[in-house]
Amino acid sequence: MRIVTKAVLMIIFLSVVSALGIRLYRDLRVNRTVSAEKDQIKLFKEVMEIVKKSYVEEVDSKKLIQGAIEGMLAKLDPHSAFMTPEPYKEMKVNMAGSFGGLGIEINIKDGKLTVISPIEDTPAWRAGIKPNDHIWKIDSTLTKDLSIQKSVSLMRGEKGTKVTLNIIREGEKKPLIFPLIRDIIKTKSMRSRTLLPGYGYIRIIQFQQRTGEDFVNALKNLHAENPEGLKGLVLDLRNNPGGLVDTAAQVADRFIGEGKDDGTIVTMKGRLAAAGMNHFAKVGEKEPHYPIVILINGGSASASEILAGALQDNGRAIVMGTQSYGKGSVQSVIPLRDGYGLKITTALYYTPKGRSIQAKGITPDVIVGQSDLAKKATPPATGQDDDAKHDVREKDLQNHFKGEQEKETPKKAEPMKPLQKAKEPLKKPLPSDAAADELANDYQLSRALEMLKGLDVFGAMAKGKAAALPTAAPAAKAAK
Repeated sequence: MRIVTKAVLMIIFLSVVSALGIRLYRDLRVNRTVSAEKDQIKLFKEVMEIVKKSYVEEVDSKKLIQGAIEGMLAKLDPHSAFMTPEPYKEMKVNMAGSFGGLGIEINIKDGKLTVISPIEDTPAWRAGIKPNDHIWKIDSTLTKDLSIQKSVSLMRGEKGTKVTLNIIREGEKKPLIFPLIRDIIKTKSMRSRTLLPGYGYIRIIQFQQRTGEDFVNALKNLHAENPEGLKGLVLDLRNNPGGLVDTAAQVADRFIGEGKDDGTIVTMKGRLAAAGMNHFAKVGEKEPHYPIVILINGGSASASEILAGALQDNGRAIVMGTQSYGKGSVQSVIPLRDGYGLKITTALYYTPKGRSIQAKGITPDVIVGQSDLAKKATPPATGQDDDAKHDVREKDLQNHFKGEQEKETPKKAEPMKPLQKAKEPLKKPLPSDAAADELANDYQLSRALEMLKGLDVFGAMAKGKAAALPTAAPAAKAAK
């Protein structure tokens, strides 16, 4: 009995000693970390004092500290950043998709602030401002040597406020004066049209706060234009840099979650539990199950890759084009004091089947490089046209997060097999002039439409075969 008691006491003693040892080790490690951080902060202060005292010119302390913070974030990854008030405000405006202003797209052309295009039904458009107009003066400020960012900030403002533009126009002897009243300008995140009767096209330019709502309206317009129903849809995400993940999930939600899949849109995994937020399809109105072709290229990034991956993994769309950008990291934007902002990477994206997007991107089901239809060139087996070979992707950026697939040997892309033609192809109406021009100059779009038409033909043939199958004989009537 005493031996057992001693053994139990020894176990308890060893457990206590072990627990204390682990705690002491943790405390020692924390203390060492804190001590190392203090040493680095002392080093920073020392360098800062030397710079302030000995640099050839007097240096502003605020400028030094901001530069140090920017350098710290830049060392992490390409997408984490410290934002001063102007860029932070501009980022929020871009995501909101609306602002108080005049409605002018501008750029620097031949050293002059030039109007690219006035946005329809805006103060600038109604006043008669035209493309290639040279904005010489904004109120009393000359635009010579003025940056685009500064010019934009001068023209934007609260709805109802006044601003005067002095414009030099070719063919006019004197500058034109345009007194304008600012209004709320809504930037378009997408455009849509009917390519052929029954075949719709929606191009999402960027995922903004209103993109989900705009997408629903675009679908309604396409259904109104095609009262007999949509036979297929081309969803164009080429050169879409991403934006708000929530709105990309709203778009995906229109097509998945019908009980044929688990409704997963995207999974996020980070170091903190709060970063592991996932998106699932919700119960609600869904689109009919017509075929969808998604177009992507090396400029399709982030939220556009999430949408393409979600519909691809759920078997709801065929992805066509070239390899996407590969930005599979999540950035959280944190407001700071005095109008500053912090954008920091907090998680990584994964498709419904658990594929990491980071540094690899989305691989198309059908690889089609962009080409000139007039040349009748067959897209190369690699899916890379001359322009795509020079695309800069996530994996090319310094300090990028390593993707799970980067250590794997990339699979060689197979050449696209031409669509088989039906023996008796269904007659299709000709596209409108505008759509015909677009198709004539866009090889990938024409191939996407060709695939949708082929799927429609095969679908009709499959239904015809099913209808031709013999049915079971009716059961004999019971004898009276």
